[in-house]
Amino acid sequence: MTPGTTDKSKLENAAQKRKDRAAEVANTFEWLITAFMLAFVFRAFVMEAFRIPTGSMADTLKGAHFQLACPQCGYEYAYNFGSELVPNNEVLIESGSPHCPSCGFFLPRGTKRHASNGDRILVLKCIYQFFKPKRWDVVVFKNPGEPEINFIKRLVARPGETIEIIDGDVYINDQIARKPPKIQRELWMPVYDNDYQPARPELGRFNGNRWRQPFRNTADSKWDFNGTDPTIFGLQSDTNDIHVMYYDTDRGNDFGAKRCAYNPSRTYNGPPYCSDLMVRFYADFSESQGVAGIGLSKCRRRYKAQVDAAGAMTIAQSDNGTEWIELAQRKIEPVVLNKPALLKFVNVDHQLIFQFGNETVTYDLGRNSDDAGSVNSNVEPQVRIFGSGKLSVSHIAIFRDTYYTNPQQQTGQPCFASAGNPFKLGPGEFFVLGDNSPASHDSRLWSNRGIGVDGKSVYRPGIVPHDYLVGKAVFVYWPSGYELPWPRSLKTFLLKKSFKNRLSAIMYWTVTLRWVPNMGQMRFIYGGSSKNS
Repeated sequence: MTPGTTDKSKLENAAQKRKDRAAEVANTFEWLITAFMLAFVFRAFVMEAFRIPTGSMADTLKGAHFQLACPQCGYEYAYNFGSELVPNNEVLIESGSPHCPSCGFFLPRGTKRHASNGDRILVLKCIYQFFKPKRWDVVVFKNPGEPEINFIKRLVARPGETIEIIDGDVYINDQIARKPPKIQRELWMPVYDNDYQPARPELGRFNGNRWRQPFRNTADSKWDFNGTDPTIFGLQSDTNDIHVMYYDTDRGNDFGAKRCAYNPSRTYNGPPYCSDLMVRFYADFSESQGVAGIGLSKCRRRYKAQVDAAGAMTIAQSDNGTEWIELAQRKIEPVVLNKPALLKFVNVDHQLIFQFGNETVTYDLGRNSDDAGSVNSNVEPQVRIFGSGKLSVSHIAIFRDTYYTNPQQQTGQPCFASAGNPFKLGPGEFFVLGDNSPASHDSRLWSNRGIGVDGKSVYRPGIVPHDYLVGKAVFVYWPSGYELPWPRSLKTFLLKKSFKNRLSAIMYWTVTLRWVPNMGQMRFIYGGSSKNS
């Protein structure tokens, strides 16, 4: 082969390699462009990420907030962010505002905490183009008054329905709308948890007083609160004598519907009261005879649920506190001695639910507004625990349901769907509420007409039109972040560095931003069931 032929072959090979590389680059760009197009299509039509901006859906979904632990009892809770920044990216919390939802302790003046970002969620878009929205879905939608802004609320009423909010509950076409079990579990709010005992009860910051055990004995009751473990109450009595202790709201948190640890306010006490309650504890029988039970009241009507050691579960009702009518009864296996078992009694959405261990008894009070007695939200409910024989109870806790408040009583503004003011929805109209009802601006308060896509006012006040539904919230993929556990000395050194170079800026944001998500709070967001609740 001549030198000329060799040079020509080399040139051809080099040219072919350049063509191959150009083809590879072109293919790479083609795939990148295709990936970007698919990503944009996916984001526009399938699923998109959103960040929760406010606390109107707390505690189900949180906006920017403080993640606090009560310095007295250790109970963890979230508190709305709303103060000005101070040095080192800390925030000065308003004096006396954060309020422990269990022991009632108010944080002292000048408390500083790092703020956490709002939850980040995934929203399934276009689902409502193919499926009808279900009641209790958490939906993202365009604000009817400002369509460029996205809102997130819980959908509670659908086209053609008449909604009315009575005693904090949602009524659809004059029948109470019951929440599916998974949603109900998200909406329970703590009132008191006896496992969290204050370290310094003598401080006068527990609802303005020193802390005292909120459970008290009735006259001649023999419940013992002074054992070696203050979280366990014991009883030794004759098996025929019932002994009662009650929860005293003069000592502990009350059942006020406006009481919400997430909201910055001291105006918690007083009516309206939420009487949809759940009480639970673990009962440990030491003898083959005896009784353990829970008493609740609603609208001056009293209910009790009890189990005896022989294995009889009973729900009963009294209108005068002395004569009891049995509503439901079930026979189970005798209780296992010296082995704690869960005992739980729930009064919610006109249903009584009694659980002991794995056994459950349920009684339906009816769906009409007066089936549970004459509605009166100014009457405070009562919680009692009773028993006989030799037993102990532990892990006692009280929770209340979300109560949809009437903003008109607080602000004087008109309130759609309030009691006595039913709201009829037309075709393509939906009614939404926030889970954090006292701090949510939702369908109850939208007094202005909605703005149409053409800029004209075409939607009536108080509704979300179907055209403005963006999608259904399905998953919290990045819960409120934690601060990285930097040693204090290293963090202080890094924060003192100036911004004269990029490295110091990078290090500053590394130690101040919330880079670590709360992995345990990654969760699905539950919506309505297939049944018409």
